[in-house]
Amino acid sequence: MAQARLMIFDCDGVLVDSEPLAARAYERVYEKHGMPGVHGGIIAQCIGMKQADIIAKIKELTGHQFPPAADGDIWAETKLLFTEELKPTPGIVPFLGALAGDRCVASSSSVERIDHSLSVTGLSRFFGEAIFSSSMVKNGKPAPDIFLYAADKMGAKPSDCIVVEDSPFGVQGAVAAGMIAIGYTGGGHTYSEHGARLKAAGADFVCADWHEVGRQLAELGVPA
Repeated sequence: MAQARLMIFDCDGVLVDSEPLAARAYERVYEKHGMPGVHGGIIAQCIGMKQADIIAKIKELTGHQFPPAADGDIWAETKLLFTEELKPTPGIVPFLGALAGDRCVASSSSVERIDHSLSVTGLSRFFGEAIFSSSMVKNGKPAPDIFLYAADKMGAKPSDCIVVEDSPFGVQGAVAAGMIAIGYTGGGHTYSEHGARLKAAGADFVCADWHEVGRQLAELGVPA
C-alpha cells in the first residue's frame, strides 16, 4: 500500500470531545423555542452533518421546524458550553505532537466553530491555517466534497490521504473520496455499536484510542 502523506482529521468527536456538549446545546435551544424532546438519541442520528442538515433531520424525526431567524442561537449556546467545558479527546495532544508530515482539519462545522474548538482546547498550534469546513463546498458529508477540497488545497492526491472520522457519514465521505478511512470511537459519545457502524460505513480500520491509531498508522508506513 502506498504511503499516505496527508492526515485529515474530523474535528468534533475526533480532535475535541464535543458531541455530548453539542447535543446538550441543541436540546436547550429547541426547548427554549418551545420544541421539547430533542434529546441525545435524536442528535446522535445527526453526528457528522452540518447544521442545516441537522435541523432538517430533527424536523424529519420530530416534526419540529426550527425558526431560520434563530439559527444563531444554536451556535451561541454551543459556544458557551464549549468555552466552559470543551476538552481535547484523550491522548490527542501527544499524538499530534509526535505526528510527522502534513495534516489538516476537514469538518462539517463552521470555520468559527472549528477555530473556537481548537483554540479553547489548545490544538490550534498543530494545524495553523489548514482548516476546512463543509461551508466551503456544495455538499456536506456523506458526500466526498470536503475531503476532496481539503486534499486539493493541501496538494495531496486522494489516494495519499488518511481520514480519521467518528461518524458513519464522515467515513462514507472519506471512502467516496477514495481515501483510507480510520473510524475513531474514543469520544465521549461512543456507544456499543459504534465501531460496527463505522465498519459498515466502510472504515478500513476502527480504533478506540490514539495509541491504536498510531499503531495502525505505523503498519501503513506513516510515522506517528
